[in-house]
Amino acid sequence: MALYTVRRLRPICRFSRRSRILSNLFDAGKASRAGLSCETVGQNKSRFALVTAAFSSITALLLSVLMLIGGNSLVGIATPLRARIEGFPDLTIGLLGSVYFAGMLAGTLAAPAIIRRGGHIRAFAAFVALAVVSVILMPVLVSQWAWLGCRALLGFVFAGLYAVIEAWINAKATNANRGVLYALYQIANFAASASGQLALKPLGAGGFSAFAVAGALLVLAIVPMAMTSVDPPAQPRSVRPRLLWLIRMAPLPCCAVLAAGAANGALFALGPVFAVGIGMTATSAPLFTSSIVLGSALGVLPIAAISDRVDRRPVIAAVMIAGAAAENALSRVGAPGAWLLVLGILVGLTTYSLYTLAVSLANDHGAPHDLIFISVGLLFIYCVAAIAAPALASVLMKDFGPRMLFIQNAYVHLAIAALALWGLLTHPRRAGTRPA
Repeated sequence: MALYTVRRLRPICRFSRRSRILSNLFDAGKASRAGLSCETVGQNKSRFALVTAAFSSITALLLSVLMLIGGNSLVGIATPLRARIEGFPDLTIGLLGSVYFAGMLAGTLAAPAIIRRGGHIRAFAAFVALAVVSVILMPVLVSQWAWLGCRALLGFVFAGLYAVIEAWINAKATNANRGVLYALYQIANFAASASGQLALKPLGAGGFSAFAVAGALLVLAIVPMAMTSVDPPAQPRSVRPRLLWLIRMAPLPCCAVLAAGAANGALFALGPVFAVGIGMTATSAPLFTSSIVLGSALGVLPIAAISDRVDRRPVIAAVMIAGAAAENALSRVGAPGAWLLVLGILVGLTTYSLYTLAVSLANDHGAPHDLIFISVGLLFIYCVAAIAAPALASVLMKDFGPRMLFIQNAYVHLAIAALALWGLLTHPRRAGTRPA
């Protein structure tokens, strides 16, 4: 009976081998017509398979990101506009952005201990619950101090949420696809951010609706993560901050994240104020901020894909120089119009890829149990800059006009471009420095 079964299976095996041979010949034929070698085709197929497999392992995470960032961006743009309606001082409006990042700074120190105690998924659910509380209390307690406290709490829990998200993505990535996977996360981030900002127009900043919808989106973010069957990342081995270790291991990424925090933090807090300051209405201001987010979504994936194949440092330098040029042009726009939106797209297209490039570069050498410390360490540095930048920009804008927001950001991005170029000159990358 066994011999009969083997004889019956031989034609199938021969057919299977012939199919594989024909498939390989077909791929080789396509490669030769395209001027490619069989080795190149194999590498491309292998790269595509790695990206596809890794993407399937973060699908639930990306669904949660869409709802998390949608809710956070909605309340983020409603907060300064509602504060202006309520008559809060300009300094307080700037501080609403600063205390958000101050809370995030504290969250980076507490997140490893919380994640180690409860695990990534349970910690994620706890962080979301606290985020919902901070959002729905804001329209109930309309006072400067209450809002500063709610924004600080929201920043604290989002530090933990970002730590879980980024550690999860980097745990499923390799150096050959890290930039692309992180870019997909950023695209989900940007799409949700733009949608959340545009949702303010029908909801309005003057009532309870914007805050209620934001809270609902945050609650829904728990569902995909609670139902996922994918294994979470490795637990951190300790809960001690390792900031000095991170700075020694990845000095350029740390400086790049510092620059991203300074520029993005100021724009996050004061972009709507800039738009209103040059003549846009409060309900139209999300069009400008959404144009920046749209540019970010369009630019981050191709830029990250290029950085996966070459040294990431010249990519950082090139996009920062281009971004500073767009910001300089944007600072010269004195009235709302089509050019304002076009330049907003160009700023997002270039400058918002900096954090993705910096995180990918830092994680290229990270061990599995180090990923959470890289995530929270970079986020800590990001927050240090993002705390000071909105307050500084608000003072400059008050004294010298709205254009100072983008003049400040242009200088920040030129500085990081110069640092990346200096690193290329002094420490050129050797073969094998960043293995796939």
